[in-house]
Amino acid sequence: MALLPLNKKTSLSDNEEDEYNSSSDDENSVIKDTENNPIQRGWDVFRTQPPDQDFGSAANTRFMRKVMKVMRFLSYVVTFIVVLGCAGIAKSTLLFMASQVKKGRQHYWCNNIDGSLAAVLPTAENAAWTWCIFFVFAAPEVFALGRSFRMVLFKNWKTPEFGEFLLFLTFETLHTVGVAVFVFMVLPEIDVFKGAMLTNAACLFPAMLCMLARSQKEKNRGWKYILDMLAVLGQVVALALWPIAKGLYHNNSIAESYSIMWTLPISLILISFGWWENYVDKDSPVGVINWLGRFKDGIGRKRYFIQLFATVWKIIIFFCLTLLIWVFYANSDIPMLDAVSALFDNFLPGFGVHDLNIIATQEGSIGSNIGETVIQSENQVPMNVLLIQIFTALACYIFGKFACRVNMQGFSFALPLNLAVPSVITFMVIFCGIREKDTCAFKGVLPSYLFFNCPEGDFVEDVIFSQFGFLWFVWFLSQVWVTIHIWSPKCERLASTEKLFLNPYYSGIFIDQSLGMNRRRDDGIIVRVNDLDLDGENEIGKFVHDYEDSGSTVTDSSNSSAQNVTGIDTISRIYACATLWHETIDEMKEYLKSVFRMDEDQSVRRIAQKYLSIVDPDYYEYETHIFFDDAFAAVDLDPKTKEHIVNSYVKDFINTVDDAATHVHGVHMRIRAPKKVPTPYGGRLIYTLPGKTKIIIHLKDKDKIRHKKRWSQCMYMYYLLGYKLMDQPIDVNRKEIIAENTYLLALDGDVDFQPEAVRLLVDLMKKNQKLGAACGRIHPTGSGPMVWYQKFEYAIGHWLQKATEHVIGCVLCSPGCFSLFRAKALMDDNVMKMYTSMSSKARHYVQYDQGEDRWLCTLILQRGYRVEYCAASDAWTHAPEGFNEFYNQRRRWVPSTMANILDLVMDAKRSVKVNENLSLPYIGYQVFLFTGTVLGPGTIFLMIVGAFNAAFGLDLYRSFFINLIPIVAFMGVCFFAKQKWQLIFAQGLSTVYALVMMAVLVGMVKQMIDDGLNSPSAIFLIASAASFIIAALLHPQEFWCLPCGLVYYLTVPSMYLLLIIYSLFNMNDVSWGTRDTPVAKTKEELEAERKAVELARQKAKEKSMLSWLHSNKPDDEMGSIEFNLANLFKCMCCTYKKPEQTEQQLLRIAETLEDLKKKLERIERTTEITAPSLRRRSTVRMSVSKPLGQPLNSLAEETQEIEEEDDEIFEEEKPRASMNELITEPRLERDDLKNPYWIEDRDLKRGVVDFLPGLEINFFKELIERYLMPLDKNPEKQEAVKKELLEFRNGVIFSFFIINALYVVCIFFFQINKDLIYVEWPWGAIHTISYEYPTGSVPTVKIQTEKLQLEPIGLVFVIFYFAVMIIQFTAMFIHRISTFAHMVSSVELSFCTRKVEDISEDAFIEKKGVEIVRNLGALRDIDGDDDSDAESLAPERRRTIHNLQVGGKFAKKKQIVSVEDAFRKRFMSISASHNSNDPVLRRLSMRRDTLRALEMRRDTLVSNEIRRMSQVRMSMSNASTRQSVSEISRGSGSVSYYSNQAYENGEKED
Repeated sequence: MALLPLNKKTSLSDNEEDEYNSSSDDENSVIKDTENNPIQRGWDVFRTQPPDQDFGSAANTRFMRKVMKVMRFLSYVVTFIVVLGCAGIAKSTLLFMASQVKKGRQHYWCNNIDGSLAAVLPTAENAAWTWCIFFVFAAPEVFALGRSFRMVLFKNWKTPEFGEFLLFLTFETLHTVGVAVFVFMVLPEIDVFKGAMLTNAACLFPAMLCMLARSQKEKNRGWKYILDMLAVLGQVVALALWPIAKGLYHNNSIAESYSIMWTLPISLILISFGWWENYVDKDSPVGVINWLGRFKDGIGRKRYFIQLFATVWKIIIFFCLTLLIWVFYANSDIPMLDAVSALFDNFLPGFGVHDLNIIATQEGSIGSNIGETVIQSENQVPMNVLLIQIFTALACYIFGKFACRVNMQGFSFALPLNLAVPSVITFMVIFCGIREKDTCAFKGVLPSYLFFNCPEGDFVEDVIFSQFGFLWFVWFLSQVWVTIHIWSPKCERLASTEKLFLNPYYSGIFIDQSLGMNRRRDDGIIVRVNDLDLDGENEIGKFVHDYEDSGSTVTDSSNSSAQNVTGIDTISRIYACATLWHETIDEMKEYLKSVFRMDEDQSVRRIAQKYLSIVDPDYYEYETHIFFDDAFAAVDLDPKTKEHIVNSYVKDFINTVDDAATHVHGVHMRIRAPKKVPTPYGGRLIYTLPGKTKIIIHLKDKDKIRHKKRWSQCMYMYYLLGYKLMDQPIDVNRKEIIAENTYLLALDGDVDFQPEAVRLLVDLMKKNQKLGAACGRIHPTGSGPMVWYQKFEYAIGHWLQKATEHVIGCVLCSPGCFSLFRAKALMDDNVMKMYTSMSSKARHYVQYDQGEDRWLCTLILQRGYRVEYCAASDAWTHAPEGFNEFYNQRRRWVPSTMANILDLVMDAKRSVKVNENLSLPYIGYQVFLFTGTVLGPGTIFLMIVGAFNAAFGLDLYRSFFINLIPIVAFMGVCFFAKQKWQLIFAQGLSTVYALVMMAVLVGMVKQMIDDGLNSPSAIFLIASAASFIIAALLHPQEFWCLPCGLVYYLTVPSMYLLLIIYSLFNMNDVSWGTRDTPVAKTKEELEAERKAVELARQKAKEKSMLSWLHSNKPDDEMGSIEFNLANLFKCMCCTYKKPEQTEQQLLRIAETLEDLKKKLERIERTTEITAPSLRRRSTVRMSVSKPLGQPLNSLAEETQEIEEEDDEIFEEEKPRASMNELITEPRLERDDLKNPYWIEDRDLKRGVVDFLPGLEINFFKELIERYLMPLDKNPEKQEAVKKELLEFRNGVIFSFFIINALYVVCIFFFQINKDLIYVEWPWGAIHTISYEYPTGSVPTVKIQTEKLQLEPIGLVFVIFYFAVMIIQFTAMFIHRISTFAHMVSSVELSFCTRKVEDISEDAFIEKKGVEIVRNLGALRDIDGDDDSDAESLAPERRRTIHNLQVGGKFAKKKQIVSVEDAFRKRFMSISASHNSNDPVLRRLSMRRDTLRALEMRRDTLVSNEIRRMSQVRMSMSNASTRQSVSEISRGSGSVSYYSNQAYENGEKED
């Protein structure tokens, strides 16, 4: 609809408001009413309010949001302090080292006698500090070398050309030479004030490059160029004028002054060459800069290979220069070799204790040697200062990078780095002033003979004015301008190190300068408001029209120009694809609530950009697709006619939609009835939600399309990525970018999640383009012991296993219940196409169909993509609550997991070569875990045997056979009996083993007491418990999973012994196992089944030993006289036909009554259809399938006429058709693509009927024919598959049994003979003291030491177990740090929502626009009926009757609203001068200035709309409708808002 102009008071008149309200009544909205029943009676006004959610994702999100706000505030403060403090300490310690390097340096020495004393630093002291500076330079290079080696070893890399290598090495060499000259020849000659100041003068070359690299297309190029020139001039002042001026006023010798005059500028210029790479641009008009920019872009994956050699080369160059400068400053009388050897000879003495000379000085000066004495230096002082410098510089780098990754760069990175030098100068002034007044001021902190090289005299007068120190402010500002890009980062959250910094290391000498100038200048595609197409401008028809107008043709050539790519192509597009089958109502409700939350979040972000003209970096387009497997049930209309209707699960889903919307929006809602669309695969229901996103429910008929989860996934992959992207006439470059930014959110029908969880997964996708899939943290929900077990199992599985896979390699399984897949990864070779493969071997049935999500991840990994785990993204899913359901679920999971891991291991060589995230050590880690899984049953068996031995005192043989009997019995039951009896037996054994585990715990405690805490069993138990407890403490929101560990412990034998046996012995069963419900069979199916049973019984009789005694006559006769002998034969006389039995007669009567009932129902249904009492009628038009390149929520809706009247009025218009007319009416001919029977089902509500376009119908027909044709139920083929699965199972069982038997026998006999074959445990020896009293002699004391003995294989197993535990624990800790950064980066501080003085109102709206829209778009209280706080009021203060009156029969009819309607209504009523009656507006905590800024944006929006509408009228009068609309679309690029024609009623009226 078109926005209405405002009057002077910027409010709507009554007539305009009525028009506005009425115009919002469209099919894209929802009906907000007090009850679901449209006819409200005065006596039936009592209500049930939607409860607040204190469980699941809602409660967790509220809690974590509060916690993370506090953590983000603390992160801001702590990071700022650490970066500033560490940068200042690192620079101060460097200046302290340089102050001790100069030979013969003297410092005032603290003494308690009259007169002044000074300490003369010996050569050993100078050598120690020289070595310290060398190590300060070398430490970051060693870190960079380690990172480069790791990248080259485990990642893919390219070898650079020799020219590239040489150029890169040249710049690094120049930088290294400059650093060496500066620290060894400049800093020792000047005081610490000037040294700190000069560190801001090391960016001349970047300043010049920045000036020359300015592109002519750059905005504000003129004044930026002027500032660049001033920055260059400021650096020149530091390099030329100031050294000359300083030399004229220097008190030292002329030679020293001239030395400073040439070493200072040369060193600083050479240092500045190290940061050239960040300031060149391939778009520069200068040829050399342009060439360097292209060279920089071409380094890419060659960087780490170059750094591998460059770091070593730089260390060698710096070391050689250190020796040369040491020799240069040595006494000229000493030979060169002696001078060099002096540096090495004094290495250990310099860091240890050595002699110092103390000389008496004249008052006011140092150097007059009146008297001399010798003292001892303190030990390890240089080493301590060196370690402080290295670790503070490293901490500054780590925390600075953390600030950049979590979007705290301005306050916690840029500000402290720029304040580092001023803070150092400030503290140096304070320290030097205190030291000058009292030479003993820092005694106890620093040795009395060491201090900074402070200037003599007054700082302000001598340094600032006399020596022109005030010029420092000039080059300080020039450095601020050169590094201005660090104040406004544009990279995404959690950007990788390579995206943040050009060279992934820092300089220990220039820590703040290196971080600032090495931070990348973010140059990428920027999405602007005008790039976003919320009006549906980029639909396929527009693409084709533009190409026709320009005379171009759509091409698939990969050589097409990339200039066709626009900012809109980089917008994230999310397709939520859920597979449903037999979910319960509660499970469906949880899923639907998640969908409604996503709808609201997407709508809020869209509206913020449409009306407030802001760019939201987290904006995404969203659409929900639900694939209902086996959604139809067959009904017999008569003996000759069979039709299909939707089953009860679909009806439950439809009935749950309104309830879910009510819970999410907090107000009773009735969603518009779904649009019904016949399709080649069954049918489709389309809901339009309050946020105007869509739920498209695909109803799959298993008789028309292949069912089960994997085939549903194939269906939506080919539909969304094949038909809606690849089959559209879009430029190939645009398809490439769109595919990279399109994601499929794979969901189960019971998952519960928040929009923040999806946004966190998208963050990972944006961070790494090589990421193919990402999964979140899955929390099982439910009640009972089985759920408690799964809570702990899921917890440790995610805490340890998934986190370890993420850190050291790739996650092997991204679960299908909540995972995000990149479209480009799925579309790659051998992924989507391979995923449609039919199972042709027995192994395929296990690997492909039983664990489809794990197999899909395996295919993605084998194509080189990465799979990650995001612990901050939480989702809740229902877990099996019963023992049988749980066992059947794991019956599928266990074999498929082992099959996919084995597939990856067998293909390890190729996988490691293709995927840079996989390595041989990681494959080895998976091999060990796989071996542990295979040997798990044998290990648990031996553990129980040992527990029986320790707890009950049984010998090993007896314990062995006692435990062997039930295991062998269970294996026999699994091999011969049905699954029902297997599960009963397993449940009974699990109960017994739970009791045994309590005895095991007692036995382990007893053994710990006997053997001591250093015994293997004690260490094993304590380490395992400690790892779980520490892991729980690192996951505080999941700490309550820890008590469930007791259930986990009690069920270890059941889950790791019995479950493995049950899974492997039932590997031939490829049924789903969970949510199985009996399916109602048709009459024909029952009859066929009865005949098959009779036929089988007859064949059995014929094959029996006494078949020759049986007659071939039918059994439908009986005789008047009959006799038989032991039922071996029967003699009948005077035979006659058997009368029908009573049951058969009753069955026929029941069938007849059922037929009559169905006829009556059909007559009633026909009466309702033909009678004019329908509440709405519609005109149906063909819909155009929406391409993936177009925004998902901007598809133009088909026009329809909707009339709402009371049912009573319609009932009086025309008489109903007579019964005879209905009975004699000819049967309606059915066409599944035009008028299928299921569309008339009253339970589907009276929605609009629509049809697919011909192209989409043909697509689905071809898709079904090629890949999704229902499988033929060929009994012979099924029998062959069954036989092959049995053979495969038997082979696996045999291998499994042999491996475990050999392992058990080997370990058991080692245990029996451990007196002969053992390894002594080095700790926990048992000492036995005995006394002997020989007759007539002194008593003898004997001490016997007995060490614990371990069998060799068991020891190796324990070692590997602890190795895995250490790896997992370390990886978990690393992953928790990255998770903390991710969570902190995704929240905003609450106090930032208020207006602060240093931010403009427009900037405030830009920053908080989404939250403002979220509040203004709330559906609750839209009509002023605010009773949301009724529960919080005391009963006597509640307005119960008033609320019932407002919401009941006497209330005026509710208007139809959506999130956009609610926002628009409040947005139009905002006034800074008048108080609003809307409770939402009253609760908004915004200043009048902010409200006034919103008013200004609204007025601009309305004026632009008026101008646009005038242009529409002018265009419509001069051209056809299609041409005029096209002209408006092309001419609206400068408009700063969006009028989405898909959602406005104004277009419908036209």
